[in-house]
Amino acid sequence: MGSVLQSSNGRDREFLFTLEDFERVSRLIYDHAGISLKPSKQDMVYSRLARRLRANGLDNFRDYLALLERKDPVEWEAFVNSLTTNLTSFFREPHHFPLLTEHVINQNGSHHISLWCSAASTGEEPYSIAMTMVDAFGSFFPPVTIVATDVDTNVLAKAEKGVYPIDHIDKLPTDKVKKFFLRGTGAQSGYVKVRPELQAMITFRPVNLLADSWPIRGPLDAIFCRNVMIYFDKQTQLRILQRFVPLLQPDGLIFAGHSESFYNATHLLRLRGKTVYELAQPHSHAHQTR
Repeated sequence: MGSVLQSSNGRDREFLFTLEDFERVSRLIYDHAGISLKPSKQDMVYSRLARRLRANGLDNFRDYLALLERKDPVEWEAFVNSLTTNLTSFFREPHHFPLLTEHVINQNGSHHISLWCSAASTGEEPYSIAMTMVDAFGSFFPPVTIVATDVDTNVLAKAEKGVYPIDHIDKLPTDKVKKFFLRGTGAQSGYVKVRPELQAMITFRPVNLLADSWPIRGPLDAIFCRNVMIYFDKQTQLRILQRFVPLLQPDGLIFAGHSESFYNATHLLRLRGKTVYELAQPHSHAHQTR
């Protein structure tokens, strides 16, 4: 039996959780979704997966891991959803949105604008992009299509509904709240819903960035891939960036998270602004689906 991992506060755990169990979990999530779990994540992994053991009526991690290794599709989805972190908010990293506005306005109406939000989480990011586009074009029906994807199907279902606790819009200016949100009444009081015009601009789809193919069609004007690369090792990051490049317009942009840098991909991308990248060597249009 492998060495037993105690919780960081020294308390005994409900389920036996060995170093070998943690390493098997790490290998499974890395192979499937490219997520690289550091040893410091052991407590987090235990607490999130302990819920799955209870849900399946299991009393040890060995049986749970055997269930995953039998490729049970329902449990695989729950496993991935449990281990993905979905920290997000409206207009997070606000410096990106004026840059996006400037970029689409510079297209001078030459083509329909196509954007991909590749780590949509519960939807705050794609809806922030949609609001930005409404403001940029001065219309609730701008010539813009947004595809919003995530590996976690639970958060994607929430995103599609577009309903949020009212405190999620606390930091937004009053004029934005009035313009873009509907306040719930009765059973829905305490909640807001994004306006249906914003929902109509966005197509939500489950996408694993490690999958062999993506249901995404280029050329794209911008790809938002913010605060997701931090979960991948450098080799996986590079592989994903290599697949982004042919999907972009020659002047297309990639928006990264505040703690991410693509210094290992300077042959592909160069820094355009704060955590915003453009192609190092613009190519001809790419219309293929990857």
